[in-house]
Order: sequence, then C-alpha cells, then structure tokens
Amino acid sequence: MFVLGIDPGLSRCGYGVVTRRGGSLVAVAGGVVSTAPSMPLPDRLRTLSDELRALVAEYRPSAVVVERVFFQVNARTAMATGQAAGVALVAAAESGCEVAQYTSNEVKQALVGYGSATKDQVQRMVASLLGLSEPPSPPDVADALALAACHLTTQPLRRAVAAATGEPL
Repeated sequence: MFVLGIDPGLSRCGYGVVTRRGGSLVAVAGGVVSTAPSMPLPDRLRTLSDELRALVAEYRPSAVVVERVFFQVNARTAMATGQAAGVALVAAAESGCEVAQYTSNEVKQALVGYGSATKDQVQRMVASLLGLSEPPSPPDVADALALAACHLTTQPLRRAVAAATGEPL
C-alpha cells in the first residue's frame, strides 16, 4: 500500500510517498513541485495539476493525503495554499483512490505526540520513523512524508472507530 502525502503550496508543493514493509514505514519518494511566481496563475495551477496527476499515475497510491489548510495569518498565502490544495484534491479524487485530509496539528500530534511541535521536531521524527539517515529537506518534503506516515499509522484506528460507530471515515 502506497500513500502519497501532499503538502500543498503554489510556489512549492511537497510530495512524499510512503509504504509499509513488514512492521516498518519506508519512504519511497519525495520531492517538490515548483511553479514560478512570474507565471500566470492559471498556468501555475495547470502545471501543478499535471505534475500531481503524473505522480498519482506513477505510484498508483492506495490513498492520497492532502494537508488541510486550517489557519494562516496571511490571506494571500491562505488563498494560494487553498488553490493548490484544491488542485491536489481533484487529482486524487480523479484517480479513484482514498482521499484524506489532516491539519498540521493532527499530523504533529500523531507523529510527535505534541500538536505544537516545531518543524525541526517533525523533520527529525519523520527521519526516525522512516529510517532515514538525516531529516528530509526541504520542509515541504518532510511535511508531505509526515502526512503519508500519519495516515498509515492512524488509519487502522480510524477504520475501527468508524466501524464501531457507523460513521464514515
């Protein structure tokens, strides 16, 4: 089971592919899709869409996890992040795989045990969980890998709760 994590951003959109081998989580791929701020917005969104669709086609994930934009101080940044998240959600939904969203705080709580963990703490925990020799960089990649790892570690419990309560995932 491959899980594709996406840390949405218009200038830099991080992605990370994680799988479970035996009892361990393993990073399969990670990187950043970049668009130039000088490009017109529709072209940037199309580039992002094309790249994310290509990643979904290449890795054929069982699930795609997109960070839910929960809070941003800068409205302009929030709009750009929201647009990138929308493109990622459409690419995931078109593939027919499971689509999930987690806030940054949910990921931090699941992986670090503290919802207000720092970027550095998340990067170090991702490296530890995935058996990487050093923390993934840039932070966009670490965040995307963290999203995928969060989904793989919390999904069994979420499914059990949904089955017990009759509520959807």
